[in-house]
Amino acid sequence: MERRTRTHEALRRAAAELFAEQGYDTATTAQIAERAGVSEMTLFRHFSTKEKLLLADPFDPLMAEAVRARPAHEPAMTALTDGIRQVWVQVDAETTRMLRDQLRIIARAPTLHGAIERNSDETVAALVAALRVRGVEETPARVAAAAVIAGLSTALLEWARSEHTPVDVAIASALDLLGGG
Repeated sequence: MERRTRTHEALRRAAAELFAEQGYDTATTAQIAERAGVSEMTLFRHFSTKEKLLLADPFDPLMAEAVRARPAHEPAMTALTDGIRQVWVQVDAETTRMLRDQLRIIARAPTLHGAIERNSDETVAALVAALRVRGVEETPARVAAAAVIAGLSTALLEWARSEHTPVDVAIASALDLLGGG
């Protein structure tokens, strides 16, 4: 693993630990950097804001590629929901646990209300680009991608608050609904 990747992961891990221990609003970027063994300047080279430490999304390129690879004849909503479903069934237990922890922090911190929506622009843009490659016009691509991400974000926040619903059930139910099922 290269140095940049190790530093990036150390910062995310330190942030997750401190957010769990102190809460998002109380933990500072200086504390996160110190725990990761780097300077605060290094932290900001990796993450432009404290919020980004919690909201960095490794799934965007995977979801976009899965949407691009769907059969050409599929309507936009089907390509989106089935492509995203393909990615989510491959998410391992450790990633699922980390995601639930992150989403619970977001749900509990008043300063993070709306954070997922603010962070969804990059995800929507990746999905719009994938749909455009498939020949979908700009406006319908943007509407479809925004609808799917808004619905999926809501489902994921509800899942994070739940102790009983498995992530695959929450995501499958949301994607079924969004796909017209």
